[in-house]
Amino acid sequence: MSRESEADPSGEDTLPGVLPEALRAELVAFRRDLHMHPELGNQEFRTTAAIKARLEKAGLEPRVLAVGTGLICDIGTVGAAGGAAVLAMRADIDALPIPDTKTECAYRSTVPDRAHACGHDVHTTVVLGAGLVLAELHRQGRLPRPVRLIFQPAEEVLPGGAADVIEDGALDGVGRIIAVHCDPRVDAGRIGLREGAITSACDRLEISLDGPGGHTARPHLTTDLVTAAARVVTDVPALVGRRVDTRAGLAVTWGRIESGHAPNVIPQHAELSGTVRCLDIDAWRQAPDIVVAAIDEVANLHRAKSEINYVRGVPPVVNDADVTGLLRDAMVARRGETAVEGTEQSLGGEDFSWYLERVPGAMARLGVRTPGERTVRDLHQGDFDADESAITAGVELFTAAALLDAANR
Repeated sequence: MSRESEADPSGEDTLPGVLPEALRAELVAFRRDLHMHPELGNQEFRTTAAIKARLEKAGLEPRVLAVGTGLICDIGTVGAAGGAAVLAMRADIDALPIPDTKTECAYRSTVPDRAHACGHDVHTTVVLGAGLVLAELHRQGRLPRPVRLIFQPAEEVLPGGAADVIEDGALDGVGRIIAVHCDPRVDAGRIGLREGAITSACDRLEISLDGPGGHTARPHLTTDLVTAAARVVTDVPALVGRRVDTRAGLAVTWGRIESGHAPNVIPQHAELSGTVRCLDIDAWRQAPDIVVAAIDEVANLHRAKSEINYVRGVPPVVNDADVTGLLRDAMVARRGETAVEGTEQSLGGEDFSWYLERVPGAMARLGVRTPGERTVRDLHQGDFDADESAITAGVELFTAAALLDAANR
């Protein structure tokens, strides 16, 4: 759907809330400022202050969360308009502890070993932009029902900052919640949607193995911890994969293994850490018992003492069918049928899932790939960047969703 086709012959918008050009440029600049000043989870003080200042400039009254970072901001009076439940829009505001490796980028990170390599700066800017457009509609008397903006800290810190936001009352009065996540496999100007699970569960696993070490000439007199650790690395994922239905997608993947200091000394200590991911929520609930039992079995076989710290993370994000339909209708209203595509379930984890344990909601994949570009800059990589036209698409998606949600309830 072209921009011209959004207006009827009389000149009236069929669906208000299209992003004005001046605000479009301002939001790109805002996103670049965030990109240059990334902050880790629960340390997003500058980011919080910048969001707060811009919302206040628009006449809104944002409230900083009790944890000291992140905000909640209502547009309109919650409890008004016949008491209908509020539509909430959530953005995550934290960055990653990795270096920005983009070499020819004027807005690359200025903070060593910190980068917005997951697109949270885009998510934040989209919700801010939608809030500013909806605030103007509210001032004009054209916003039928109130909307809540949620700027959440610490999404990248398991089990995620969503729990703090919920405890702070962010879902009080909320009937539905929506979010986007950048997807470098989808062209900018498009979104990917899926009913049901769109992400996987994700937990963290930390293991210590101990035993008497010794000389590599006499491994039979020791607990050969290097071999024991190697067997845990290879055997545990295989065992776990045979103790649940394979369709559950329960997978253990290692990210770190450390042991030893000399080539002829069998060490007394080894450490491993990794993640446990699962496509199915019922299998995820069983995962701790299954994984811990498998680790103990392998460690005992090699006479190693194991200490296991199984850190519960997040369940899958399970998109509600009706709210997914709302996002589909909103994008079609703005950009036509071709702007929506299906998407597969990702093995990535997202703490947006905790909101959906309380209220129906849905997350869309926001396309950030420049159309025609063949190189995919993947998430959580230091060279990740986004086509900034995605900001406009995200703002228009959210403003349309707010208006259609009000019209349909």
